[in-house]
Amino acid sequence: MGPDVHPGPLTPPSQRPRAGGRSLREGVDVLVSAVVFALFARTFLFQAFDVPSPSMEKTVLTGDRVLVNKFVYAERNRGPLSRLLPARPIRRGDVVVFRFPEDPRRDFIKRVVALPGESVEIRDKRVFVDGRPVEEPYAFHSDDSIWPDDPDVADVRRRRDQLPPLRVPSDAYFVLGDNRDESNDSRFWGPVPATHIAGRALLVYWSVAPRSSAEAPGAPASPLDLLRRTRWDRSFVPVR
Repeated sequence: MGPDVHPGPLTPPSQRPRAGGRSLREGVDVLVSAVVFALFARTFLFQAFDVPSPSMEKTVLTGDRVLVNKFVYAERNRGPLSRLLPARPIRRGDVVVFRFPEDPRRDFIKRVVALPGESVEIRDKRVFVDGRPVEEPYAFHSDDSIWPDDPDVADVRRRRDQLPPLRVPSDAYFVLGDNRDESNDSRFWGPVPATHIAGRALLVYWSVAPRSSAEAPGAPASPLDLLRRTRWDRSFVPVR
């Protein structure tokens, strides 16, 4: 006969783990893991932003919900993900979300027009970078009139259509709204520091048309109202 086997003391039934307790623990583990992943993704990968103004029309509309790629510029940030995820420098033409330099609590969305070290100028609404005109098929002008470069014209109006040559700092980007005549952008408060840029606008994941002027302002929207105002044709439209 083989050697004796001593299995050790048996666990009394009252001390054995119960299936219900194990399921509860597993559920909590899954929930905690999901929360941790969501926080990780929001911090390093993607984040959703609402667009409250028409400054980027016709590319991004008021009421669009935009998904922002936060890791694409990891190379610039030299963060922990810079070696793990595909990244590239910020390019001219990128639509970016950033913290407003004059109030970092607010997020803005604009298009990069000039890069660090470049000279940017606007003549009669036309953008020039390093003396060369920039082709901008995305630019939209709601006002055909052009304010002249005249000291008698209010500065805020003149700078909308005329901007003397400006050198972009080595750690900043010059940004404009696609809706050039209704955008608060670098023409008025200067280039955006690189450290303020959160990421690149990737796509519109949901879009809700603004309420009509006849509707009561501030009243909570019902689910049926949101469905009625949803612009389904803008779902998952890439931002270019």
